[in-house]
Amino acid sequence: MLKKAVALFLVCAGLAACLSCGKTTNHYLYAAIPTASQILAYREDPNSGALTPLATSPFSAGPGVTSIVIHPSKQFFYAANSGENDISLFTIAAGGAITEVTPRTNLTPLGGTIPAFLVMDPAGSYLYVGNSESRNILVFSIDSSSGALTVVGTATSLGITPLNMVLSPSGNFLFVTGGGSPSYIEVFSVNAGTLTLVQVQQTGTNPYGLAIDPAGSYLYTGNFTDNSISEFSITKSSNTVLAQLPGSPIGTTYSSPISLLVDNSGKYLYVASQGSAYISGYAIGTGGGLTLLTSSPFAANSQPSLIAIDPNGLYLFVGNQKTAAIESFSLTTSSGVLSEVGSYAVGNSPTSIAVLP
Repeated sequence: MLKKAVALFLVCAGLAACLSCGKTTNHYLYAAIPTASQILAYREDPNSGALTPLATSPFSAGPGVTSIVIHPSKQFFYAANSGENDISLFTIAAGGAITEVTPRTNLTPLGGTIPAFLVMDPAGSYLYVGNSESRNILVFSIDSSSGALTVVGTATSLGITPLNMVLSPSGNFLFVTGGGSPSYIEVFSVNAGTLTLVQVQQTGTNPYGLAIDPAGSYLYTGNFTDNSISEFSITKSSNTVLAQLPGSPIGTTYSSPISLLVDNSGKYLYVASQGSAYISGYAIGTGGGLTLLTSSPFAANSQPSLIAIDPNGLYLFVGNQKTAAIESFSLTTSSGVLSEVGSYAVGNSPTSIAVLP
């Protein structure tokens, strides 16, 4: 029942211009469907948030595709295939279609099994692969002209079974959450793709949800079993990177928080609770603390399991486990209010969404 968390990379370009005038550039949304071993692709209307399937969609992926990420150059697209322990590289055409470049990168000889999470540094120089069964992280350098992957060093072992991971906006720290009771966050410093463990921080039980604000000042975990959110400040110049905020954790209105997202402005946190049919919204205070929005919750399809946001920060996309659909919501930036734009059946439950500007 538990779904792997969102592995999501978003690129925002020309935000000020987009907010001040009509938006004419098409965006493209991709969704990983592991049970079908497919990637679905949609055109997103940047003026309404409505989704239209590409004529060439779906695209074949490896068995059990779990996580997808887009290179900041907008030329390359990567997918983790848990069913055969490898990574697929795709090129991206002008109209959003993707074409796989073979052979795939085999993780088994490198010690990686069941790749579940992909994250990329802001410059697009390194790809980090979190492997759930082997409990380790593999790092690859990325060739800027071809997108080809080259492993950096050896696998970095984890003391936890990874549930999710996120890179700080600066690319200086990698945060990995682990399951079990008690549950922990492992914090790694990053130097040219090399990882060094600097802190192990306890958090709530089974923190599937994980989000960091755009400034890299605050980190939040959605604790699936505890029905809570833990709040942390991030100190960039100390080996004690995370410090829990006063009053943390806070209880969630609905059960099983599984996916968290901070909007592009850093003003709001949104929570998908898998035990409900709602998205909860919180205002982020000046010290990082959360306050439930008076307009929250926002109705969604049953069992929402992941959240993504478009590059302009004006539309949210929610993947639903029970209804096997993706919902589009408009985001009112002045209030944080979400309003449904539409719901789109995808046939099977999505586990990862990525949006290309």
